[in-house]
Amino acid sequence: MEETGIFLIVLLVILLLLYFLKQQWSHRHFPPGPLALPLIGGLWRINFGIGFNMDTPIKLAEQYGDIFTVWGGNTPLVVLFGLEAVKEGLIDHSEDFSERPQSPFFGTIGRGKGILFSNGHVWKQQRRFGLVTLRKLGVGKKSVEGQIEEESQQLVELFVREKGQPFDPALPITNSVSNVICAMCFGYRFPLEDKTFKELIDAIRFTIEFATTVWYALYEMFPWAMKHLPGPHKHAFRATEMLLSLSRKEIQKHKEQNSFQEAHDFIDFYLLEMEKRKNDPTSTYDEENLAQDIHDLLVAGTETTAASLKWAILLFANHPDIQDKTYKEIEDVLCSSSFSYQDLKKLPYTNAVLHEIQRLKYPILFGAPRQTTNDVKMRGFLIPKGTAIVPNLRSLLFAPEHWESPREFNPKHFLDQNGKFVAREEYLAFGAGARVCLGEQLARMEFFIFLVNLMRAFRFQLPPGVKKINEEPRTGLTTPPHPYKVCAVPRCSSLL
Repeated sequence: MEETGIFLIVLLVILLLLYFLKQQWSHRHFPPGPLALPLIGGLWRINFGIGFNMDTPIKLAEQYGDIFTVWGGNTPLVVLFGLEAVKEGLIDHSEDFSERPQSPFFGTIGRGKGILFSNGHVWKQQRRFGLVTLRKLGVGKKSVEGQIEEESQQLVELFVREKGQPFDPALPITNSVSNVICAMCFGYRFPLEDKTFKELIDAIRFTIEFATTVWYALYEMFPWAMKHLPGPHKHAFRATEMLLSLSRKEIQKHKEQNSFQEAHDFIDFYLLEMEKRKNDPTSTYDEENLAQDIHDLLVAGTETTAASLKWAILLFANHPDIQDKTYKEIEDVLCSSSFSYQDLKKLPYTNAVLHEIQRLKYPILFGAPRQTTNDVKMRGFLIPKGTAIVPNLRSLLFAPEHWESPREFNPKHFLDQNGKFVAREEYLAFGAGARVCLGEQLARMEFFIFLVNLMRAFRFQLPPGVKKINEEPRTGLTTPPHPYKVCAVPRCSSLL
């Protein structure tokens, strides 16, 4: 009996060894990376080795090169590191890398619909509609600036109420930025005290924060088990459903009012398109795709721009010399109270500061993941169809070979010797290729208009007794600053 037990154990070890060797053989064409162990893959190298933070890819790239593979169980994740690898992947192989991975969690969140998580014909049709409609709503034109201006003035009023005393600007900023998207989608802004609006903000925040937790990783690796277990993943799904439910209610309201006959917002234009395409068998225009589109715009359009504004105020408080120089240029050039996004061209230093904020404090952890649509040969490696790709945009923004002082707040990175603004090819903060950020133009307009109005109204100072605010980011799907307090001191006595 004892001999039988020993035999079975030996047999099991041999079978596991054979399975492991077979697994390694099947991985041979992939880029190198941490040894993939059974069940956990290469995650051991991160969790029990170098640790997980924004510098983790740097350490892996130093060991394995600018294209490497990290295995999560049996699922490969190919990381592109540095300018050449990222450009080759996102630009040279733009169509090959144009899909989104359909992971268990994000597959459930996105349902294969909308703009962010869809693929193929659905994605192409929804994305094109999104681009065209944002232009119709005034993105990139003077018409949308009025809505951004209104929200920025609302934010100024909220800051005025603090009377120059220390306060946390995070929630007011997030609310104001989110209301820009809400107005474009629904046709109106929410009062800040509105219960539904508070639930919307909380839902967006929780969904983003959940996506880098241990619970998220467990769901991706063991969805068949996690579906039946309680935990924060259930809360994340409820948050998604809350946003979708709100979108469906707004869609129904628009239908009942028949408002789309004279379209004024995203829902109106979409319902009008549905009516035009109702006899088109290739159409993907339906209410569920519309609800998912709104969900995607709310999530993508709130947190990143809000994070950039939070960082801007923090950095100005920590670096008063840069704040004062930016303010002086704004006042010298923009003589009247009114201004437009086009005026940014007249403000080289301010333009450099805005770019430097989003470079130094890039608001996303690495870059939105892609998925290969075909087998791709790259750098001598074969990346099979359906492989998840992570373009590490942060690696471009912090590369010491491209930036004089990559870890410092230095607007000179975007200025030539004559003080003129210089665009940098290493600055791919909004991505590149087929999946370049849909809302890039809107985000740029918001960042500029909000910041100019805040700068003209206040000088941001450290609270009494505080020598410097923490500049280390919180690590999540997005990378906002840790909660902080600042003094928004009015520049004009009329604001007191």
